[in-house]
Amino acid sequence: MRNFVIVDNRLLTPFNEPARNLSVVSSNIMPNFFGTPTQLKIHQKEVMARVLGSSAVEEDLHHINDLLQALQKPRLDANPNDEIFVYRDNIYFDQEFLDYFLKVARKLGKPCQAVLPLDDPAWAKYTLPLSSLQRMYPMEGPPYCPIDMWYFPKGWANPDEWVPIAVPSGAIEKGYYNIPDSMANIKIDPDNATQLREQDLTHWLSERTCIVIESWVHLWNATIPLGTFSQGSRFEEYVAKHNIFAMRLLMQAVMEQKQMLSSSRVVKVGAGTEIHPSAVILGPTSIGKNCAIGPGVVLDNCVIGDNVNIAQGCQLMLSVVGHNCFLPFRAALFMTTLMDNTIVAQNTCLQMCVVGRNSFVGAGTTFTDFNLIPTPIKALNFEGELEDIRQPVIGGCIGHNCRIGAGMVVYPARTIESDSVLIASPDRRVIMKNITYEQSDHHRLNPEAAKQQRRLYRRGELADEQQLLEEWT
Repeated sequence: MRNFVIVDNRLLTPFNEPARNLSVVSSNIMPNFFGTPTQLKIHQKEVMARVLGSSAVEEDLHHINDLLQALQKPRLDANPNDEIFVYRDNIYFDQEFLDYFLKVARKLGKPCQAVLPLDDPAWAKYTLPLSSLQRMYPMEGPPYCPIDMWYFPKGWANPDEWVPIAVPSGAIEKGYYNIPDSMANIKIDPDNATQLREQDLTHWLSERTCIVIESWVHLWNATIPLGTFSQGSRFEEYVAKHNIFAMRLLMQAVMEQKQMLSSSRVVKVGAGTEIHPSAVILGPTSIGKNCAIGPGVVLDNCVIGDNVNIAQGCQLMLSVVGHNCFLPFRAALFMTTLMDNTIVAQNTCLQMCVVGRNSFVGAGTTFTDFNLIPTPIKALNFEGELEDIRQPVIGGCIGHNCRIGAGMVVYPARTIESDSVLIASPDRRVIMKNITYEQSDHHRLNPEAAKQQRRLYRRGELADEQQLLEEWT
């Protein structure tokens, strides 16, 4: 099969980098529920290699219509009428999603495009808000949103020949919080202006994942609710349906004298990693190579990269930590993603957040995730405008190469642009608005000190990756 990719060079706020270069979780199909932090473009190639076999992506396209011209170019051992798979490089899809789409498309034997049903709760909650996806309402059949993923059985075909293949998420609603009545979780129903109380905070955990990443919220949705959280849900469902696998888990736990969710079958540990005996690790959890897990650490359904140091008393739940990160004592992450080479200092609390590469979050800083006043939480959409995320809670987002001082408080859904520095002061300790690079505190320092904070990720420009690497090193 011949593979082509549509390149999306839009820069995501606040990272100022294309989605393909951002970190996600690459996971294997059941029953291997372990993931690893990796770039989106690498994850896509790994999934395609498992489903389609090993074949290089031939040529970068800017639009699906460019495929016809690309097929007319002569290529050794390739035919314009071969099977073709085309996708856009800002789509996070897992093996289960691609398996489903290709199985149905090959059975039909016709040119097909993947679409997301509008009535699917997971797509409606995580993929459609903040995105540029177009809603289609056909005369016959349910409405859907097409995504940039195609299968052509015999070379190029005109759009009027494409058959939409609706891929369901298979989502199951599961809760993770129950809020007491005393909390201010009252919302106003816009239809009849009546008050509604939402006591349970839930997520739709999917059997298949597909997110078109056009906002940092999409990145969080792909990595956490439809990533590690859904992987944990799939693990539970798999154990419930496979008695032999459940018995093996139980026997392994008995042999190791551990709880079943702490046995080596559900906690993967890389070579050279040292774990203190008092640490509590519950699976499915993956810990990379050469890591150090200190005393009293609690890890619950997490993905930890290589060369990570998690010091005593840290607590992580449903979180992803990239390679070469450092968490000093009593740092806490809940449903949060840290990209590579990031430090989260002691007594820091990050809830439902995304932190970019090479960033620092100072001690005692708290990222809140809940609006005390029952108003919708808004985040930047694909056009850079504020839009309701249609979720009751969300944290904040820090770009690459940021330095956040100690003792800051960040409101829900606020973003801090790459290369910014925030220094706690009497006039700015609480972050209530999105912070751009121009508002960075290092601009107020003397010129010699300000030079130490170099700008590596410029807004509105597609930076050369090799140049960035040379500047950083």
